[in-house]
Amino acid sequence: MAQSAYATRSTGDDRSMQELWADMAKGASTLIRQEVELAKIETKEQLSRAGKAGAVFSAAGVAGFMALQLLSFAAAWGLAAVVPDGLAFLIVGVIYAIVAAVLLSKGRKQVAEVNLVPQQTVETLREDVEWAKAQRR
Repeated sequence: MAQSAYATRSTGDDRSMQELWADMAKGASTLIRQEVELAKIETKEQLSRAGKAGAVFSAAGVAGFMALQLLSFAAAWGLAAVVPDGLAFLIVGVIYAIVAAVLLSKGRKQVAEVNLVPQQTVETLREDVEWAKAQRR
């Protein structure tokens, strides 16, 4: 069974400065790659949430348009049998405006929950900086 070069050394005292620097560079490189991967994952998750919020906005727009085009005429003509034509169309328009406002509010709430800053990556980078500062002492 093969042992690594590090397993044969009992302490780091007999390692050369060059080996220590190489190990530190290798560790830093691995750390940076891991941080970049974490940032990608977090950003992808947040963009997915933003996409879903955009879909809700789109649905609100389509629903609002279809409702205003199709149902408003039918409802207004139905109301026109009871109230004057102008008032009937106004009532129907106000109802659909309320529906559109509710959907818009829901979409805004979802957009407000989206955070494109990769928080976990930022936190681990702060920890890495603190660790690096401690190593320099």
